[in-house]
Amino acid sequence: MLNTVIVGASGYAGAELAALVQNHPQLKLFGLYVSAGSQDAHKRFSSLHPQWVGELDQPLLPLDEDGMTRILTQADLVLLATAHEVSADLAPKFLAKGLPVFDLSGAFRVQDQQFYQDYYGFTHANEQWLAQAAYGLAEWNSEAIAAAQLIAVPGCYPTASLCALKPLQQAGLIKADWQPIINAVSGVSGAGRKASVNTSFCEVSLSPYGTFTHRHQPEISHHLGKGVLFQPHLGNYVRGILATIYVQLAEGVTPEQVDRTYLAAYEGKPLVRLTGQMPSIRGVASTPYCDLAWQQQGNMLVVVSAIDNLLKGAASQAIQCVNIKFGFEPATGLI
Repeated sequence: MLNTVIVGASGYAGAELAALVQNHPQLKLFGLYVSAGSQDAHKRFSSLHPQWVGELDQPLLPLDEDGMTRILTQADLVLLATAHEVSADLAPKFLAKGLPVFDLSGAFRVQDQQFYQDYYGFTHANEQWLAQAAYGLAEWNSEAIAAAQLIAVPGCYPTASLCALKPLQQAGLIKADWQPIINAVSGVSGAGRKASVNTSFCEVSLSPYGTFTHRHQPEISHHLGKGVLFQPHLGNYVRGILATIYVQLAEGVTPEQVDRTYLAAYEGKPLVRLTGQMPSIRGVASTPYCDLAWQQQGNMLVVVSAIDNLLKGAASQAIQCVNIKFGFEPATGLI
């Protein structure tokens, strides 16, 4: 059993991590931590997330000097569900002691310091670890995940988009001068647990945001190896992402080629389901799956991808990466 620590356990993704670790046959929930000055410190986890009353009643411990010492001397791995700047500061401290770190923030996803100044608003001071981080897109980067000490778990929109587009890009089926168009909608939990008028459920309506400026556009483009046009929307539901993606195919690509490409890409990978019918939020909410379907007309292809933003888009993909890193079956503790 691996002693597993979660830092940032009071938030939505942290709560999902706690539940997954608690139910994982190879992991032991060794500590739930929040920042030393957090108002949630010393509260019971289940008081913030009452669906876990009687099952996860551990206290949320402050990440003070004693907490750091306990983690550095007794933990086997660390899951960070913290803000980008916090992860960028904390991760090297754990890594220096040899601990594997699985970071759910954006702090190590793109190996370009300027990216963080432009899209995250802070100067990244850890170029060494930025260069060594493996991108945790589980179905596509398993060898690097298994070899790395630091795994940068992808963003939720990039996970939905890359799972849909990478088979086509790898097979050379996308027209060379075409930028795929990604029209994606996320539930409000994607904005985190912190209160805000803009994400108050009574204020939310289906609406676009972040046109040409959203930080996930360059993340998708970087890891696809091709520019994309990405338009996110905020949906008036709690959890889930639905991405409808428009692709112009190379000349002469047939529906049979597209079918074979997706089947070959995801054969033996149970957490990506090729559904044969257009996916829905209902079909993936509270599950670790990415559901994919597509339809072709001439040289135009529409691909639809659906995930739970808190699970496949965050916590369950992090656990997939843990499984890969430690040699367990990738779906262990998830299905």
